[in-house]
Amino acid sequence: MRVFLTGATGFIGSKVLNELIAAGHQVIGVVRSESGADAVLAAGGEPYQGTLEAPNGLAEGAAQADAVVHTAFDHDFTKFVANCEKDTRVIEAIGGVLAGSNRPFLITSGVGMGNGPNGEAATEQVFDRQNANPRRMSELEGEAIGAKGVSVSFVRLPQVHDTQKQGLISPMIEIARQRGFAAYVGEGAGRWSAVHVSDAARLYRLALEQHENGARYHAVAESGLPARLIAEAIGEGLSIPVRSLAPDEIEAYYGHFAHFATMDLPATSYWTRQTLGWAPTGPGLIEDLQNMDFGKAR
Repeated sequence: MRVFLTGATGFIGSKVLNELIAAGHQVIGVVRSESGADAVLAAGGEPYQGTLEAPNGLAEGAAQADAVVHTAFDHDFTKFVANCEKDTRVIEAIGGVLAGSNRPFLITSGVGMGNGPNGEAATEQVFDRQNANPRRMSELEGEAIGAKGVSVSFVRLPQVHDTQKQGLISPMIEIARQRGFAAYVGEGAGRWSAVHVSDAARLYRLALEQHENGARYHAVAESGLPARLIAEAIGEGLSIPVRSLAPDEIEAYYGHFAHFATMDLPATSYWTRQTLGWAPTGPGLIEDLQNMDFGKAR
């Protein structure tokens, strides 16, 4: 297939680019700079200049392809709601050129959108449309364009990691570095699901090649690592103390990141594994944290 890939030079998108090309697909990779274009060319792809701020330009690129994989997202968490709204505009614009064509459109979301009641792990069959996390907008817009004849599926991500980055845990590391101690909330029982970036990239490819309209796939290798265990790994890596935060300390410690730090995000991937034949093999999150050079990670 000729695939239009947003975020082609990003942490996840660059791995998806390599995965798709290795499997024989042609990739049009969205880039923002000349250095990004060079990276896509070096990987064997075709660069396409575009930004999330110009959704119509992305739609023009998507019109040239047999399928679209949307991994780009603005991760400035101080503007999280606005960035989620920006994502919906991109999805709407791309959907406008795919409607009625049966060309697959893979949209990226988060596993928290599948949360069950009473702390049950998120599953692929659930979509919590009232979720407090504004990232729900991406799936709502995906459903909206699906109703207009776009063949949409969703890849839901947990914390995606290697020894350089760990999703939402990366900003938590920087906060711990600034505060002088690593922290967890209460007893540290909040759970985080995770996947190695190479396994996530392979899932995107499988979800594209075996595309099922309306499906939601969970890129989950580890279902629920306790927040305390993660904080202890951060403390060990930074050689700083680790302690629990009382409720009235959370905002002062985490600032605008407090909402994310208090999340409970367990998730399963039984259906995804069975449906796609996906079997994650990469290192676990704690192993990557233990092998991380905290002096270089910024």
